[in-house]
Amino acid sequence: MSKKIINTEKAPAPIGPYSQATQVGNTLYVSGQIAIDASTGNMNTGDITTETHQVMKNLGYILEAAGMNYNNVVKCSIFVADMGDFAAINAAYGEYFKENPPARETVEVSCLPKNVNVEISCIAVE
Repeated sequence: MSKKIINTEKAPAPIGPYSQATQVGNTLYVSGQIAIDASTGNMNTGDITTETHQVMKNLGYILEAAGMNYNNVVKCSIFVADMGDFAAINAAYGEYFKENPPARETVEVSCLPKNVNVEISCIAVE
């Protein structure tokens, strides 16, 4: 097994003992991302649409660091603090997957890191 750790300064540094992503063979496992803007270190949580776009940008930066993009994503997991935000999250998320969207699940949870409203992880394949 060949395991490669992927990190980029464009995305927020991990806030615990994990990597931004791990690549095994041609499969990339991207850790859950929240709406931290790595360029400022600030949370970008003005509204759920803005927050979701920041999360998706962070995923994109990590995909880019691995030589991939959103077209390589085969699976996403979305964790939300309030399922009432689902429509807005779904609309923002959909802007990144206009054709052939990946498989996914969306789950409401009681709390997310740093009290954010949405966290998204993904799996991508070269």
